[in-house]
Amino acid sequence: MCDDDASEVNAAVPRPAVGAAVDPVSLAPVDEVVITTLMDNTFDALLTGDARVRRAPIRAGLVDAPQFEDGLTTVGLRAEHGFSALVRVRRGETVTTLLFDTGVSPDGMVSNAERLGVVLDDVQGVVLSHGHFDHVGGLAGLAGRRGVRGLPMAVHPGIWTRRRLAPAGLDPTALPTLSRRALEAEGFEVVERRTPSLLVDGSVLITGEVDRTTDFEHGMPPAHQAWDTTGWRHDPLVLDDQALVVQVRGKGLVVLTGCGHSGVVNIARHALRLTGVDRLHALIGGLHLSGPAFEPVIAPTVRALTAMAPDLVASAHCSGWRAQHALATALPDAWVPSSSGTSFHLAA
Repeated sequence: MCDDDASEVNAAVPRPAVGAAVDPVSLAPVDEVVITTLMDNTFDALLTGDARVRRAPIRAGLVDAPQFEDGLTTVGLRAEHGFSALVRVRRGETVTTLLFDTGVSPDGMVSNAERLGVVLDDVQGVVLSHGHFDHVGGLAGLAGRRGVRGLPMAVHPGIWTRRRLAPAGLDPTALPTLSRRALEAEGFEVVERRTPSLLVDGSVLITGEVDRTTDFEHGMPPAHQAWDTTGWRHDPLVLDDQALVVQVRGKGLVVLTGCGHSGVVNIARHALRLTGVDRLHALIGGLHLSGPAFEPVIAPTVRALTAMAPDLVASAHCSGWRAQHALATALPDAWVPSSSGTSFHLAA
């Protein structure tokens, strides 16, 4: 084994966080969770499913088209650089529906929901993974489609942070900043918490800030900056990054990420440590392993996830094609390609 390989192995070895969990939680197990990807970077109408994975129906997105004999054609679902998922949690006969992120465009997520026959009126709460615009842009469409008066929204208080991209040698580009004032004017009931939160009678965990315990997940590169009231500074941590966690009875934790800016291994270990559950059942969502700044992190990330032996890995959105290939190779029975319109059914 060469020195580089040894360093990758060492980097992927779990290391305990210092002290007890900030806020230990008792996460009630559920009988079933169904996570439907309402928006992702890709849509592939030819993907097949299995007992765990159901794909969008072939006739999703049926629209008028007079050039065809029956006056209709199938356009499928939209894909965009954003992420959104509908989470349905069942305990006994009680079903609760949450919306996790909303994609980048005002109408993309709601358009896909309509094409899938998903009724957004059933949504009982919104969880935002972080403040980047590609995860919150669809809030306007949600408000316009169903009305949101009194609808609770769980966020980290850092979600309102002004951010920009300032690559060396190029003019900075401001990133759209979410407005609390505008959201509350629409009727959202904004709930801010830095620490872990339990929703749905204690069966859904929102992680809050994630402990950073690996030595290979360094966060965003120097071009990612935040305004700190006195000037622009490098913002590697994206502290408002949080994940949604459910425990499926007898199976383990299901972890849903937006971009995974905290580092997906950090997130998984944090969720396991907070809950005391010793098994990662499924990992779904963006892993942010795309591009030259993150590709060196792929190998130790894959090693660490392989050691956790999840039953399902659906890497989406910002995971990147190199990471997708690496995960598919290392976890051939667990990894499945994500796509707009895919539902993941995980049951006790």
